[in-house]
Amino acid sequence: MSDACCDGSAQSAAILAARHRGVLWTVLFINLGLFAVEVAAGLRVGSSALLGDSLDMLGDTLVYGASLYVVARGARAQARVAMGKGILMGALAASVVADALARIASETPPSSAVVGIVGALALAGNGACFALLYRHRSDNLNLRSTWLCSRNDLVANVAVLASAALVAATASRWPDALVGAGLAALWLRTSWRVLGEAWQGERACAPARNPAR
Repeated sequence: MSDACCDGSAQSAAILAARHRGVLWTVLFINLGLFAVEVAAGLRVGSSALLGDSLDMLGDTLVYGASLYVVARGARAQARVAMGKGILMGALAASVVADALARIASETPPSSAVVGIVGALALAGNGACFALLYRHRSDNLNLRSTWLCSRNDLVANVAVLASAALVAATASRWPDALVGAGLAALWLRTSWRVLGEAWQGERACAPARNPAR
């Protein structure tokens, strides 16, 4: 009876891992495609908001790749990869701040039409990713940290659309630069949260030390 129970548990775990892989591969390719579109458009029209969001897409692509690596692996491996995700988010946030500061000196605002169209496309793609990941957000630390990235993407996309509207209304590049800086602050907050959860997971998996005799 116990062997049958163990076999059933192993089979259920294998099925869940297969589902996780399918979801992660799907969101990985969506984000990779969106990264290519946003970075090309951001460079062409000089938009800090689009470039910042494109870096987020690239970071998510790397995050999803790391998440695929630890599917069906132990809690310690998941905690360590989650820690890497947190560090990556923090690094991307710093790069976005640097880009926003460099572009503030420019007096020419980006094309609000291009930023709006590309931002809407990114919002649709990330909405699909969020829906795919939502049902798995409580499965384990690996999928939870991945879902948090996807949730931030939706906030970022809405902010990019808002910056496009404000640039169109004011003919200033300040809304675009401020949105880039705001996205960086959001990623720093999430980075800190993911690092905290990863640290707790790592400590929980650490072998207990024998008390000194």
